[in-house]
Amino acid sequence: MMRIGVAFLLTGATAFGQGSLADYERAERLGREVGGKVVGARFQGRWRSEHELVFRDPHATGEKVFVRVDARTGERTLLSEAESRAGKASEEPLAPTRARRSQNGSGDEVELVFANQSQEPLEILWLDLEGERRSYGTVAPGARRAQHTYDGHAWLVLGPGGRELGTYRARAGDPTLVVLSGEAAQPGARREERREGERSRALSPDGRARLLVRDGKVVLKEEASDAERELASDGSAEDAYTQQIWWSPRSTHVAVLREKPEQEHTVHFVESAPKDQVQPKLHSFQYLKPGDRIAHPRPVLFDVASGTRVPIDEALFPTPWSITRLEWTPDGKELCFLYNQRGHQVLRWLAIDAASGAVRTLIEEASATFVDYAGKLWLEPLWETGEALWMSERSGWNHLYLFDLTTGQPKRAITSGEWVVRGVERVDRERRQIWFRASGRNAGEDPYHVHFGRVGIDDGEITWLTQGDGMHELRYGPELAYYVDTFSRVDLPPVHELRRSSDGALIAELYRASDETLRASGWLRPERFVAKGRDGVTDIHGILVLPSTFDPARRYPVIENIYAGPHDHHVPKRFDAWSGSRAMAELGFVVVQIDGMGTSWRSKAFHDVCWKNLGDAGFPDRIAWLRAAAATRPYLDLERVGIFGGSAGGQNALRGLLAHGDFYRVGVADCGCHDNRMDKIWWNELWMSWPIGPHYEEQSNVTQAHRLQGKLLLIAGELDRNVDPASTMQVAAALVRADKDFDLLVIPGAGHGSAETPYGRRRRADFFVRHLLGREPRWKE
Repeated sequence: MMRIGVAFLLTGATAFGQGSLADYERAERLGREVGGKVVGARFQGRWRSEHELVFRDPHATGEKVFVRVDARTGERTLLSEAESRAGKASEEPLAPTRARRSQNGSGDEVELVFANQSQEPLEILWLDLEGERRSYGTVAPGARRAQHTYDGHAWLVLGPGGRELGTYRARAGDPTLVVLSGEAAQPGARREERREGERSRALSPDGRARLLVRDGKVVLKEEASDAERELASDGSAEDAYTQQIWWSPRSTHVAVLREKPEQEHTVHFVESAPKDQVQPKLHSFQYLKPGDRIAHPRPVLFDVASGTRVPIDEALFPTPWSITRLEWTPDGKELCFLYNQRGHQVLRWLAIDAASGAVRTLIEEASATFVDYAGKLWLEPLWETGEALWMSERSGWNHLYLFDLTTGQPKRAITSGEWVVRGVERVDRERRQIWFRASGRNAGEDPYHVHFGRVGIDDGEITWLTQGDGMHELRYGPELAYYVDTFSRVDLPPVHELRRSSDGALIAELYRASDETLRASGWLRPERFVAKGRDGVTDIHGILVLPSTFDPARRYPVIENIYAGPHDHHVPKRFDAWSGSRAMAELGFVVVQIDGMGTSWRSKAFHDVCWKNLGDAGFPDRIAWLRAAAATRPYLDLERVGIFGGSAGGQNALRGLLAHGDFYRVGVADCGCHDNRMDKIWWNELWMSWPIGPHYEEQSNVTQAHRLQGKLLLIAGELDRNVDPASTMQVAAALVRADKDFDLLVIPGAGHGSAETPYGRRRRADFFVRHLLGREPRWKE
């Protein structure tokens, strides 16, 4: 199976080479050689009861390779396969989707189990990132087949004659059993459920009336008599009433969302070589960009008894980026909604008084830079106590707060300190507890490692559920009484533990995965490294990936695999046998990945470096990190440094050559959003703000193209619907005007991430071999 960013594995010692034919051929063998070489990486187990866990021990031999653990005592019993199935809990099947291609997911490994319950053999096919089908054989009638895959990958099932029976997307943590009846699956059922939900929302809770929106009018229809009352008739295409309706619990009021439409911004591109015809095709689609006029939604409220509109003061929500989470308070006195102000410096949870139309603020979040609504927004009303739970960076670190809904002020910080809450798993209202994810809590540990905990809402007392130094993932048993904790690092294969939820205590280490076979073949674990950033104080974390032919007496060019998108951190933290960085390293390079300032999940100050400043991309931190690494690693040749990335990483890669061409010598920029005015509106306005100011032009790779130093390869897919391909072409035009030498590769028929196609990967590798190693690719040793 092809996968973006795969690794190479040596199967025996070879003569040292850099960019040789042997290196390239070794790369092509990766799928066959890496698969299955890490023993026990995935935990395979099932809960048979609240206290009984059964799993396969990957290190066991003989007839009894399964283990039953009594979670109350930790007692282990060996079982045969037949014994392990007895009393096995039923499995929830994976639902079909409409997916037509795989997506880049979390990188987590997933094992799907295809169970053929039909009377015919069924074929399973992997859909790659371009939607191409790759057959993985058949499942015999009545048989089950396990298929290794990755989070986000899509699989198609075909019946006799090539009839499509369904598509299934693997997701870490979702059900993994695919039940195949031989009949076509119906993912459209969910759409019908949504339509039915819309019809039910139009009906009042007391069942007496239905709200209808038609022909620009809002009409109240009596269910018993079919009599109609017109509540409003001023809707139009320029200011329409939508079908989004919210009745108050006692049917006394009803709200409708009214919306002025967004502007039309059509992006066009030409598919030069379509598969179904000789002549090119023109593709056009709606694609808002920063500064465009967006839709303007706002709630409209009607009093049912009088049939009149309740006037609403809109002063607290004048310029919405969005209005979401509309819901009535249980007593029906107020309609609440979340207002995200355009520019993303104000986020308000508001309440409209149903009787008067007065609007008050329940919670307000404000920032001089940005409120990260895309990654750190979480709200949980506690209506029964007049409180709400809220996530905020107001202290400079992302934490949980308890708010008083009467005063609109925080009652207390539930969590605090120089670490961050990464997300909420669940809220136990009865016990007044929050189960959450966090990182940065352990001194001396990588601050990006995710741990799990449970905190009391009223006392702030935390019970930590994880202890090991690594990235954690929990699988809870029935009733949440116990859980399997799997943790790993890039340099530590997964460890699987059984723990108790009440206090996080370790019951038993189930087993540790082993990468001995990999390492015996020459494979080297990535090396973690920490150095101070631009300020000389802040720790910057990254990894080095070495080729399996590594010789510390030699000097190696260094290539940075960059992605500095502010929406997350991007250096791998979990153990993985293969990666895009390893793929490049195997040709004779040392490849590094670094999270510089401006990326997420550290302090707010760390994150704020990106604001109106995407061109920075953390480069001062990255360069400082590389110099610190080279100071103790003489094999790193910082006179030969390359850089590559895609999407935001493509923007970053080119920026490295424009702003730091004295350090980065060679770059490959794929599908880059090189001018943030040309890219999708939500991502760019969140970090670059609104209204559009001169900083957009200052940060543009197009306006800075004249500063190019070094060797550059630009890559773009002509059918990219994520980042407008014209963004790359505008950079190319600016480089032509500046009389700069560069290479340009436009891949016909390719979409976003075209450098990750087989041809794109090969051309990118060739470019670095030529310009960093000074050799023609695939030379013969």
